[in-house]
Order: sequence, then structure tokens, then C-alpha cells
Amino acid sequence: MSANEMVLQTLEQGLLTITMNRPDRRNALNPDMTRGLVEAARRAQEDHEVRAVLIKGAGGTFCVGGDVKSMAEGRAPLPFEAKMANLRRGMEVSRILHQMPKPVVAQLDGAAAGAGLSIALSCDLRVASASCKITTAFAKVGFSGDYGGTYFLTQLLGSAKARELYLLSPVLSATEAYNLGMVTRVVPDADIDAEARDLAMSLATGPSIALGYIKRNINNAETMSLEACFDGEAIHHTRAGDTADHKEAAKAFVEKRKPVFSGH
Repeated sequence: MSANEMVLQTLEQGLLTITMNRPDRRNALNPDMTRGLVEAARRAQEDHEVRAVLIKGAGGTFCVGGDVKSMAEGRAPLPFEAKMANLRRGMEVSRILHQMPKPVVAQLDGAAAGAGLSIALSCDLRVASASCKITTAFAKVGFSGDYGGTYFLTQLLGSAKARELYLLSPVLSATEAYNLGMVTRVVPDADIDAEARDLAMSLATGPSIALGYIKRNINNAETMSLEACFDGEAIHHTRAGDTADHKEAAKAFVEKRKPVFSGH
């Protein structure tokens, strides 16, 4: 199966749906899938027709992380530098999804573990099915973590909780993850496809430029000083005020109707 077959892409009404497609392996990451994910993320970032992203897994599972079975088969080992370079290239998917000025929703069903959870944490919103199991998993297979999970979880929950979830690697229910603030909402298993798509589509049909600036402001707050964040907010707020979407929203408010955004 090629990278294109392992990572499916569908664009509809501004929403790019990225589907990890190794259901027989619970969408475990292998080199072809990671290449496909990076390509899809770059397309989402660069394609002006894409206004929001939904990332999901085929077959009722989001992603269980790296393909441990493949790792255990004992293929000829690569030099340290080559292994590190390959891993770093694959990890770009998390950076792109986190930093690009378009909202990203992760649909978590079945399981989100290891690097799969890291990818989900790089997204802006996470919708989980009630039966989904969520775990960092790395310590249980002798790894320290990758795909940005330690960064995203520390930013999201603080270092104390991140240490607990990485060092002890508990398996959380969707409700437990929600109570911690790891997922945005929990929905019945039967509703996960519709709920995640509806949420992502609401972003794809929203005021895209303003949403991108909101995401950039929040990302800035992770690393910048208060003064620098003020400057960024002032710039982005002013630019958003010049958009057609802002003018449409103001007009719709006066006319007491729902705005129709064009993404411009």
C-alpha cells in the first residue's frame, strides 16, 4: 500500500478530511503513512481552498502510535543519524497542524495512543467517542515520546500532570480525558462521525482569516511576552477588521440574521 493509499484526503466545502488508512493495524504509523501525513498536512497548509481540517482514522480507531510489531521484527538497524532524521521528518505533521493558520479537529475513536495521541494533541480541538481509550503508551514500550506529545501535553495540562501521564502511562477513558481537559467533547460512539464532521465543518464555513489569527494569538501566548502578545493581537485584530467576513458579520448582526462567511 502506497503513502497515498494509507492517507486519504477529501476536500468538501473548504473542509479537508485526512484519514489514516491502515485499519488492519489500527492505523499504526509506518514510514509510508508518516510521509503521507506530512504531505497531507502541507497540502492543508498551502491550499487556499482548505479552510479547516478534520483528521481521523479508518476502521473505528484513530491511531495506536508507532507500528511496534514492525519494530520488533528486527530489520537491519539504521545508523543513529539516519533514524533520528527519519523520525524528525515524520514529526513535521504535528508542527504543521499546530502552527498553520487553519483550525484542525481530531476525531478520536477506538484508541489514541503514543504518537497517535501526540498528533491529536497537536490539533486545536478533539472530539472523542465514549468508548475511546487514550494513553501516552511510550514508557510501556521503552520509548520516551515523540511527535511533540510532551510539549503539547505540558502546555495543555501543566508539567505535573504531563509527568504523571508519561511516566505512569495510565489508560484513560474518554470521560477521564475530558475531565482533565485533554479532549473538547465526548459523544456517543454512534454519533462520532457526524459530531466531528459537523464541528469541523462549522469551522470551515466560519470567518477563516479571523480563526487563523485566533490560533496564531494563542500559539504566541505559549512562548511570547505579554507585550509581544499585545502587539500581535493589535495587528491581527486590525487586519481581521478589514476583511469581507468582518463586514458581513457586522451587517448580519444589524439585520439580525446568521452571517454567511466567504473566507475573505
